[in-house]
Amino acid sequence: MPPENGAEAPAASNADQVVTPWEVRGKVAEDGTVAEIDYNRLIEMFGTRHISPELIERFEKLTGKRAHPFLRRGLFFSHREFDVILNRFEQKKPFYLYTGRGPSSGSMHVGHMVPFLFCKYLQDSFDAPLVVQLTDDEKFLFKQELKLDEAHKYAIENAKDIMAFGFDPEKTFIFSNLDYVGGAFYRNVVKISKTITTSVSKAVFGFKDSDNVGKLHFVSIQAAPSFSNSFPAMFGEKGDVPCLIPCAIDQDPYFRVTREAAVKLKYPKPSLIHSRFFPALQGPGTKMSASNPNSAIYITDTPGQVKNKINKYAFSGGGDTAELHAKNGGNTEVDVSFQYLRFFLDDDAELEDIERRYKKGELSTGALKQRCIEVVSELIASVQERRKQVTDEDVKKFMDPNYPRKVMAAAPKK
Repeated sequence: MPPENGAEAPAASNADQVVTPWEVRGKVAEDGTVAEIDYNRLIEMFGTRHISPELIERFEKLTGKRAHPFLRRGLFFSHREFDVILNRFEQKKPFYLYTGRGPSSGSMHVGHMVPFLFCKYLQDSFDAPLVVQLTDDEKFLFKQELKLDEAHKYAIENAKDIMAFGFDPEKTFIFSNLDYVGGAFYRNVVKISKTITTSVSKAVFGFKDSDNVGKLHFVSIQAAPSFSNSFPAMFGEKGDVPCLIPCAIDQDPYFRVTREAAVKLKYPKPSLIHSRFFPALQGPGTKMSASNPNSAIYITDTPGQVKNKINKYAFSGGGDTAELHAKNGGNTEVDVSFQYLRFFLDDDAELEDIERRYKKGELSTGALKQRCIEVVSELIASVQERRKQVTDEDVKKFMDPNYPRKVMAAAPKK
């Protein structure tokens, strides 16, 4: 078979922008301003495909569900063989969902909500099982100052956050790498490792001789959940059930390598569906980071903290003065408050009205920020309330690999 498109292409780094699993930055102009991410350029560099209106229409027809706002608004915009998953769903053949979280702090931020909100929607739409990998080992390897016990503690706290999104424990397995890796999972890690050369890892991820060897090896660990026999209690030992991976597009380099390994190991290739980055408060040329408190709104923040962060730090696309804004209007493509509403405001008609009035200068930056504060605060409050209800028994259910789970073939409901 031919190599995967872009398999040995570096994680997108050129004169225009930098997009790797560890750094995201738009093009920096001579005056120091950072441009928004060019997603069409990423599709070209990574060799992925646009999610077309026809593909969304087919999804809606097969599932009987209206497309999620993330799909309708192009926030999930790119894919690798999402159509293959839809084929299996139509044929009543099994598949599962796989996503993950790198626990770098004790609380997730609102940007981390995006893949889990979408996975919950997909789990409900497909009636599909889900595995969630908590990469506490990765964070220990990549963050020099982080202690191993601290990384594991963050993983358990983040697991509780994830449980608060309403996943079904009978169809969802959440695991810490530090706890779960071994047995069948580790056998796949070893097999995958043997298919990936050091030169490929350096070419794809930019690793240097000064990097610890664990960074190179972690590529195989993140790949392993893509293969169903890494979870024999759920899927058996054959490894013939493919998966769909919703993730931000900066994670694509990992799975380009994984798809190449799948061919060599005679496993089904994982399919992917990619999201745009959730921008940091400072602007759309970045992504929100849990380790930078001034760039992030945490799901533990109070309404007062949310209000202060958005009012103080959220980059505005409005005019420098009220007069200029009224005359020239605002730029919704760079305005962070509007971008947050694109993710979290359910009402399409209201979003379109806000966009129209802001662009014409009829809606002020202050009013736009106020609506953003309301929407984000309400969303966080709902997660916080559900998080309070997560019990130790819930944690045991979700994180026990042998807990009895319903993993029958995802198929159209009668």
